[in-house]
Amino acid sequence: MAPETNNKPSKRPKIPTSVGTFTVVPLSLPTLPGLPETVNDAKHYLYIQPHNPSQTTPTTERSLFIANVPIDASESNIRALFADQLGGSRVSHVEFDSSIPAAPVHKRWKGNAPPGAKAGMKRKREDREIVAEGVVEDAESALPRTWSAEVRGSGGSAVVVFVDRKSMAGAWKEVKRVAKEGVSLTWGVGEAVGVERYKSHFSLQYPTPAALHNSATNYLIQFDEVQAIRNRLLATSRAVPDEDGFITVTRGGGRTAPAARLEQAEQKRDELEERKKKNGVKDDFYRFQNREKRKEKEGELRRGFERDRKRVMEMRQRRGKVVPES
Repeated sequence: MAPETNNKPSKRPKIPTSVGTFTVVPLSLPTLPGLPETVNDAKHYLYIQPHNPSQTTPTTERSLFIANVPIDASESNIRALFADQLGGSRVSHVEFDSSIPAAPVHKRWKGNAPPGAKAGMKRKREDREIVAEGVVEDAESALPRTWSAEVRGSGGSAVVVFVDRKSMAGAWKEVKRVAKEGVSLTWGVGEAVGVERYKSHFSLQYPTPAALHNSATNYLIQFDEVQAIRNRLLATSRAVPDEDGFITVTRGGGRTAPAARLEQAEQKRDELEERKKKNGVKDDFYRFQNREKRKEKEGELRRGFERDRKRVMEMRQRRGKVVPES
């Protein structure tokens, strides 16, 4: 007799509602063109908890920490997730840990006030950061981007900062309710995944001549501005001594750049040697140094006396002797 077969479908394992201090929230990922039907019901899980960093900041009390964000996570779809499906809480901004490709870090800021300055506070043009010669870059002078959007690394994280503490509390309460009831949220697909990402990348690799011309023009304008500031600082340093009382030697007049730089390097070297001699330990500072010097001088006089005595003895022996001519 053949054994009976159980045709009942096997139940999926139950997903835990929490892992440690994190609350698990399931996401239903949308279907992308080109993917097989077996992944149409793919799930993704977010791990959420109140933000608790080692060093608190003014925004810590109104922030939530999210681990394992989807690779296409952006500020727009995270805002939509909380606004449409998690109680309608208002998000101030989202801070991601990393991106691929990495977000460009511009060498200098452009504007009247540096980042983090108080409202109404202005900064002088001369106080701007003077970077190395030839390194000037901001959003206008940077080269055009070759990727339309950023993607996140696998298992990346984000900090969601809400407009106030009440909004954060409401969002956190809704997150715990969704996890307890087993509700699966719908994730809004970002613009950085799928075939369209690589189509746009292929087209962005060949920027238009107008975009390249605009980038090069802005770079040269900013370079000339920084060079003018640098020249004014050098002109000021000619008359202002440093902390050691030295005046910086800068190039000027009709001297060429290599010759001026060589002269400046030699001047700095001479100043350094003079400073070492001035601040160094003197040769006769210690008693044993004076004793060694006297011994060395006495030995030199004794050796000179012996040489002169031998020379006189040889002259006496040769006196009165006839040396035949060869």
